[in-house]
Amino acid sequence: MNKARWSSIMVAAMLLAVCVSAEAQQAKKVPRIGFLFVSSLSSNSARAEAFRQGLRELGYVEGKNIIIDWRSAEGKPDRLLVLASELVRLKLDVVVTAGPAATRPAKEATVTTPIIMAQDTDPVGNGFVASLARPGGNITGLSTLSPELSGKQLELLKEIVPKLSRVAVFGSSKRPGNAQALKEIELAAGAAEQGAC
Repeated sequence: MNKARWSSIMVAAMLLAVCVSAEAQQAKKVPRIGFLFVSSLSSNSARAEAFRQGLRELGYVEGKNIIIDWRSAEGKPDRLLVLASELVRLKLDVVVTAGPAATRPAKEATVTTPIIMAQDTDPVGNGFVASLARPGGNITGLSTLSPELSGKQLELLKEIVPKLSRVAVFGSSKRPGNAQALKEIELAAGAAEQGAC
């Protein structure tokens, strides 16, 4: 085989190897997650480490085979929409939000990037999902909706402190889950009052 033909074969083989290598790199895309907090990252270090640990248990190691883009509003909720928009521009695979204050701006920033809310007292009442059974849209995750426990907590408190006659309940009327929780507490208080007669 002459040198010119051999050189042509080598160049073709190298080009083929480069193309195959480029295709392999494209096929092996590293997943990218955005995590949006209201409070500072340092105050959420335990939550962030638990998240990393959960990923490690699934075989994902930050910086090795997964990228996590952390964004914190540092306690300034008015910064969340800018941070959520920034995350969406990164073309992430998913955005994880820590609570409803972070979920709302993420929802405003995208209707296509999947959003996983880490916790929400009332995702239906907050307008994040259509229903718990069929969320629809691009948001899913965990709900801490448990207003029925509020009444049970009052019942348990009454058992622990039998002479209990007054209880103050603090909450924000801006959070949809709180209205239902208050109803449950009032029902339990009414039942406790009737039982005392």
